[in-house]
Amino acid sequence: MDACLEVLERGGLILYPTDTIWGIGCDATNPAAVEKIFHLKQRAEHKAMIVLVADERDILQYVTQPDLQVFDYIKGVSKPITVIYDGVIGLADALLAEDGSAGIRITTDTFCKHLIKRFRKPLVSTSANISGYPAPQAFQDIEPAIKEGVDYVVRYRQADDHYYKPSSIIKWDKNGVLTIIRS
Repeated sequence: MDACLEVLERGGLILYPTDTIWGIGCDATNPAAVEKIFHLKQRAEHKAMIVLVADERDILQYVTQPDLQVFDYIKGVSKPITVIYDGVIGLADALLAEDGSAGIRITTDTFCKHLIKRFRKPLVSTSANISGYPAPQAFQDIEPAIKEGVDYVVRYRQADDHYYKPSSIIKWDKNGVLTIIRS
């Protein structure tokens, strides 16, 4: 945990397990750190990346006018779910779509929750792969270029043989209209 915090605070990248798949992470409020992820993944800058927060209060800090009913919806879904919110503030501009929206997920993973709470900022969570290649389902599936391209690799859950899947993604607009983007 301390090593992760040290890397994040200096604008570095971590490779870490989430409540879904292994992700590349950084300080979601640091534009230079976010740019490092785009470079490492060889990802086009117009492609969005997900942001992880620890709890509902974090959503209220980074979304100007969330429809609070979204929290009831999230609680009723058993699978991790990323919500695209309108009116996002305080995150690196590269994480925002042209309309000012961004995908944010309240993590259910204990390690991620503790890390975010101790860091006191949201984390980028993008799949640990080169853009265009399949997302790794387990640590052993991650390409060496990704492992070598980050500043710190979390040791927790590396031997986990359970395969995880990416989160569902929905859009929840300020009027409470739900659109499923990825189930």
